[in-house]
Amino acid sequence: MCSRNILMIGLTTVIGLGLGDVWADDTAERLERTHSYGIGQPATNKEIHAWDIDVAPTGEGLPSGRGTVKEGSVVFAARCATCHGPTGQEGPMERLVGGAGTLASQKPVKTIGSYWPYATTLYDYVHRAMPFPAPQSLAPDEIYSVVAWLLYRNGIIPEDFILDAQSLPRISMPNRQGFVPDPRPDVPKP
Repeated sequence: MCSRNILMIGLTTVIGLGLGDVWADDTAERLERTHSYGIGQPATNKEIHAWDIDVAPTGEGLPSGRGTVKEGSVVFAARCATCHGPTGQEGPMERLVGGAGTLASQKPVKTIGSYWPYATTLYDYVHRAMPFPAPQSLAPDEIYSVVAWLLYRNGIIPEDFILDAQSLPRISMPNRQGFVPDPRPDVPKP
């Protein structure tokens, strides 16, 4: 069995060496012609747009739309409570609510209200990854509403707050100053 494997490796190498020059010449020529690796195709603007969904801490990338705490409670109950519990504290997945003042304790509770430095990151994360069985299935108004409900439940915004692309980046999160800037010289400073 061992000699059979060695024979196969040797045969593959010989064949590869014999065809390697032809393949390399052809590939180099195609690369010069197409400025690509000869596989795939250039992404269309529509394909690029579908992946360009990030939201910066400044709010850049937030879509139009709006949401309220009241609307968010309905969406959360229907789409999020199965994993995070009816109040965002029960689980079975991570707690989203509570934990204020626990980060310096022996048992810190990292939630949206106790740990996250930017409210815009919450929109970005919910949009990209939630709800678990169907990520990116929520409309912008639903996401703004869920984010409003979660921020309200964590005591960060009042119940009558209207969340949109202008108001969300202005929210000051409790742990905003709790992160240390990256000291490396090649990392842009905020």
